[in-house]
Amino acid sequence: MRRIVIVGAGLAGHRTAEALRRNGFEGELVVVGDERHQPYDRPPLSKQLLGGQLSAEQCFFPVDTLDITWELGRPAVGLDTAGREVALSDGTRIGYDGLVIATGRRAREWPGQALAGVHTLRSLDDALTFRDTIAADTRVAIVGGGFIGCEVAATLREQGVEEVTLIDVGQYPMPVLGPEAGLRAAQLHEGRGVRLRMDSTVAAIEGDGRVEAVVLGNGERIAADQVLIAIGSLPNSEWLRDSGVELSAGTVVCDEFCFAVGTDNVIAVGDIASWPHPDGDGVACIEHWTNARDMAATGAANLLAAPGERTPLRSVPTCWSDQYDVKIKSAGYLRAANRYVVIEDDADRPALVVEAYRDDRLVGAVVFNKNRAIIGYQRRLASVPA
Repeated sequence: MRRIVIVGAGLAGHRTAEALRRNGFEGELVVVGDERHQPYDRPPLSKQLLGGQLSAEQCFFPVDTLDITWELGRPAVGLDTAGREVALSDGTRIGYDGLVIATGRRAREWPGQALAGVHTLRSLDDALTFRDTIAADTRVAIVGGGFIGCEVAATLREQGVEEVTLIDVGQYPMPVLGPEAGLRAAQLHEGRGVRLRMDSTVAAIEGDGRVEAVVLGNGERIAADQVLIAIGSLPNSEWLRDSGVELSAGTVVCDEFCFAVGTDNVIAVGDIASWPHPDGDGVACIEHWTNARDMAATGAANLLAAPGERTPLRSVPTCWSDQYDVKIKSAGYLRAANRYVVIEDDADRPALVVEAYRDDRLVGAVVFNKNRAIIGYQRRLASVPA
């Protein structure tokens, strides 16, 4: 291969570029990105960057040694797999010998009238814009109790923001972690002064040009100066619709070697990709930092390898979240779980260990402030035959 094009300038794209060079690729490496920024790390956006512990410059990945041709601020709008070309928004067409699809996902926005003071948080610019609107007396409502919503709530409270309300349709925050961990998370946030509105739908976000309140389905009106919408994400795959690449729920369907099915020179990595995880039903899209890292390493090596020398992806999904003085970590494919077992529970520390099972098969674990325990679970899950 003389030219490999990576579409997507986030973590997955950056790690793939690193892996390609590490595996001996000396040809032209082109990275296409919709943002004007070079690759940066996203986890700090809702924590250290928002809280002021890191500057924007400290979030960027090192790229100087990778010899990359950058095509930034001009997103891909089409793919011709037969002609081996990527079309950009300005009409440019870039040919390739190998292609890496790493376009990730974007924040799901609130439908309806756009109001000033309503934010999403997915990009560096999102985080900086939101941060600049916040002061101690700002009334903040967060719609969505997943990881982003909970991390932002914790960061704002630690920064002294007095009135933070977390709203979600679920019974407890971070529902993917299961009921035991979710209920502990609810206690954690309530104990730090966050107002929780669980089991709550949002009927409307009101304001005359600028947001004034969030109205719940039960009629409660929560006054708000700023609103963060944290209700999940959508895959950035519209540019692939007429390409012939197979999609499932908007994600690129990959085989066990990270190749887009039916292709021999196109891989997909990170949040845009779905692959046959052994604990899933069909293909699974796993939106974790570590999955992007693992797919990048495996996919890059396979893209350069002969067909008989390719290695299947073996990845134990892991994630972490820092909220107040609690480090929450998980390992495994928790969406496959249908029952949870509490192994250790210390509310005073606080510490928690929960095992997740699919019937009798261990598929994951969640811990609060038990870092060594999660390492053991990662090893156990990695040793289970696929």
